Amino acid sequence: MSEAQDLRKRSKKRYGGGHRSKKYKGSRELEVGMQGVLITCNMNERKCTAEAFNLLNEYADQLYGPENFKEPEESSSEEEEDEDVEAALKKEVKQLKASSGKRQRRFQAMDSGANNVIFIKTKNLDPEKLVHHILSDLHITKKNKSRVILRMLPVSGTCKAFQEDMDKYLSVFLEPWFKAPNQGSYQIAFKARNSSHNKRDDIIKALAGLVGKMNPKNKVDLTTPELTIIVEVIKSVCCVSVVRDYTLYRKYNLQEVAKEEGPKDGKQEEVTANQEEIKVNQEEKDGKPEEIKSNQEEKDGKQEEIKSNQEEKDGKQEEIKSNQEEKDGKQEEGKDAPKTDREGKGEEEK
Repeated sequence: MSEAQDLRKRSKKRYGGGHRSKKYKGSRELEVGMQGVLITCNMNERKCTAEAFNLLNEYADQLYGPENFKEPEESSSEEEEDEDVEAALKKEVKQLKASSGKRQRRFQAMDSGANNVIFIKTKNLDPEKLVHHILSDLHITKKNKSRVILRMLPVSGTCKAFQEDMDKYLSVFLEPWFKAPNQGSYQIAFKARNSSHNKRDDIIKALAGLVGKMNPKNKVDLTTPELTIIVEVIKSVCCVSVVRDYTLYRKYNLQEVAKEEGPKDGKQEEVTANQEEIKVNQEEKDGKPEEIKSNQEEKDGKQEEIKSNQEEKDGKQEEIKSNQEEKDGKQEEGKDAPKTDREGKGEEEK
């Protein structure tokens, strides 16, 4: 029994005993200070991650060019022999630091802290610009390039998910869009995952008050806002961004954008579509008075018919009444005749 326990202990020491995976997870978690893309999926995070890397790299190459990895230059053996040991060590450390900086990828998968949600950390690029470019292309081409990805939300900034920290961070973060002289109509899209201390109504109310203080001309618009403030809270981290075309791009849902029926060649066709919709609504509106008139005429006809039936009914009642009076007259005449006969017989007897 003791030998089996010793063998088990050795195996745990050799393979890490579960501590390796915990350390790996903790070193690649979503943290305050990161930028990136928050992606939701339908029950398959591994495929979602692979799909996200392909999609992000495809469009990042269009905007920023392909990634380049340069290996650090290796010193020749002759140069190393001439240098002393201390100088060689310093040089090697310097090369390792440069190599680690160059080898850091522009996209890195992180543990988001929530199920069916992945976080891709970005480096040296604007996540809002990249995600908007992806959705714009899908909206125009109508090509569905995602099978498991649902929504793709840029994360331009992160802070601790406590009210005081959020107020302090957002008061500076939102200035480029809402502080005077800047202004715009906006809406707030809030979602909390694995966080019980953040109430939706309280966060939205505080955030709206903050935006209003920056410029009183900033107005809430829940139909067609110019800007949408996205606030995603996961555990103790608050992810924020300000995006455009949130409603047009179906809340940044990649699959819904690809299925959307709409214009493909820019604003002109969008205007044309709107004009057609207005025309249809106007025709429908114009048709309603005719329908109302027809219904009124039909109603008036029914009223005439009811009136005619009523008059016919009244005529029958008059006829019944006349017949009743005639019948009553005959009954009175019958009563008077016997009485007269009896009186005549009495006179004769006398």
